[in-house]
Amino acid sequence: MDISEIRYYIGRGEENISMYRGNFNISDKILFRKEAGNEDISVTVSEDKEITRISLSCRDNSISRIWIRIPAEPSEHVTGGGEQFSCLDLRGRLFPIWTREQGVGRNPLTEITRLANESDGGGGDYHTTFFPQPTFVSSGKYFFHLMNSEYSELDFKSSDHHEICVWANRAEFVFGFADSYRELLISLTGLLGRQPRLPDWAMEGVWLGVQGGTERVTKLLQKCRSKGMDVSAVWIQDWEGKRVTSFGKRLQWDWKWNKEMYPGLDILIASDPATRWLGYINPYLVEGGVLFNEAKENGYFVKNAAGEDYLFDFGEFNCGVVDLCSKEAFSWYKNVIKENLIAMGFKGWMADFGEYLPADAVCAGGKSGLEVHNLWPVLWARCNREAVEEAGLLGDCVFFMRSGFSGSGKYSTFLWAGDQCVDWTEDDGLPSVITAALTAGMSGFGLHGSDAGGYTSLFSLRRSKELLLRWLEFAAFTPIVRTHEGNRPESNFQVYSDEDTMKKAGRLSKLHTALLPYIRKCVMINSELGIPVMRPLFFASENSRAWERDNYSYLLGDDMLVAPVVREGAEERTLWLPEGEWVYLWSGESFASGNLRIEAPLGKTPVFYRKESEFKELFEQIAADFN
Repeated sequence: MDISEIRYYIGRGEENISMYRGNFNISDKILFRKEAGNEDISVTVSEDKEITRISLSCRDNSISRIWIRIPAEPSEHVTGGGEQFSCLDLRGRLFPIWTREQGVGRNPLTEITRLANESDGGGGDYHTTFFPQPTFVSSGKYFFHLMNSEYSELDFKSSDHHEICVWANRAEFVFGFADSYRELLISLTGLLGRQPRLPDWAMEGVWLGVQGGTERVTKLLQKCRSKGMDVSAVWIQDWEGKRVTSFGKRLQWDWKWNKEMYPGLDILIASDPATRWLGYINPYLVEGGVLFNEAKENGYFVKNAAGEDYLFDFGEFNCGVVDLCSKEAFSWYKNVIKENLIAMGFKGWMADFGEYLPADAVCAGGKSGLEVHNLWPVLWARCNREAVEEAGLLGDCVFFMRSGFSGSGKYSTFLWAGDQCVDWTEDDGLPSVITAALTAGMSGFGLHGSDAGGYTSLFSLRRSKELLLRWLEFAAFTPIVRTHEGNRPESNFQVYSDEDTMKKAGRLSKLHTALLPYIRKCVMINSELGIPVMRPLFFASENSRAWERDNYSYLLGDDMLVAPVVREGAEERTLWLPEGEWVYLWSGESFASGNLRIEAPLGKTPVFYRKESEFKELFEQIAADFN
């Protein structure tokens, strides 16, 4: 790609943005557009090794749109875009870069999305994501990253060019060039930042997600362990209490220990140092709560145009948004995390949400919601990270986030895929989290996980035993395994629902623990170099087959290839192996590159390792112990 062939366009637009419960409707009326000449913009180019940085500035301050047109080849592939659930190769589609709810179903052609849209407009589409990022990596061995945080679009619909639009009158973007994807990711994450290493405990066994109070949680923990489950952590999202809405079981968004539901929780945590306890928090406070009243009294909330606290509906209850642009509010909320979660003894938590900042909000310093919306999850990540660092717990404490934007990777310790449906659909079920992990990794965030079994049960959706077990099989070959009871626990099959499931889950939890030496190295490489733990197959092959999303396969580090079963009722798997000699984990049989059909009964996700791997003895031992 020759940067001298890039063309620039400028114009003005009239945007219209509305939000309901984190779902955004965005439209743009283009008032005019023209190709820019020297009299319209100034262009500054600087180069440093493999990085080329270009800055644009419009001479007319009334300009509000810039388009950057990059030449492309018809056969070129691109990936990235942050965390994208529906597309590994982004060619042929346009991707708005605006953090938001991912939506239910995420495909207007499906019945579940149609029903969700009819209910509250929350159905989503192929491009809706918690974690967008104006970044793409090309098969031409370069990456592009837009440094702006304003609303933007990555348009790959044309066969001969890529076009990036940004709602601003100045833009800065970066190209990185290298001979391999590995080198590109090293360069990209050097620019954006990398995640710290995970502690060993986080990569062992399973994080058991249960709720309902001290008595219920301890009984379920004992029950699962008695059936052989290796539980390294217990995640109790309702430590602060619960509320019930039409969506299902929700939480009491006032982040203080609920002693009625969880009597003796502090003693329980302190008395069992071998079990890590994890909680939950988000940057919103429910109207009338203790923390809400404190924030209101001190002026810590985001305002509306009239200067009033901006309260809005989070699903049958109103909340205020802590103004993370305010140094005072930011510091106060960081102390809430330290005093209410860390001091409690929690070794981690879900740092949820971060997408619900309306475009018409007014933040500290007079900044508009439109201006800082995409930066909100980055500020939220920084708030959590500073709390952990100031407590001296970085490297032993893990907070996991669903929302993000450029820069989240240098603050967040782990990325969680959000609220998938409890089904097998490609856009919002089990297959979608594989695509999400790979696109996020190619955008610079290399630590990824999901709710084993999915989360969202609406309308006719119910989690089955088969789905839960297949999801657990997949998760065993990722950095972290975590279960979730879902938004309607009573309607869904759970990891503790029957003895057979607990035994099977126990085997998978031990398998995950046995993989620790290998996964530890993968995580170390991500921390030091920014090369993701889960990688697309094109890391190992130039074959265009490696770019096809329906492979639903990935490289786990340098030496393993995982092909999860993602179809209901499937007992075999068709897959493709890149160049090299691969050993099937469960039989020791060797295979060369090419298409392959293999049996895949429950409990034996197709997994292969490189014959020459330095971890060959570990893999052989795992096969012997878990066959």
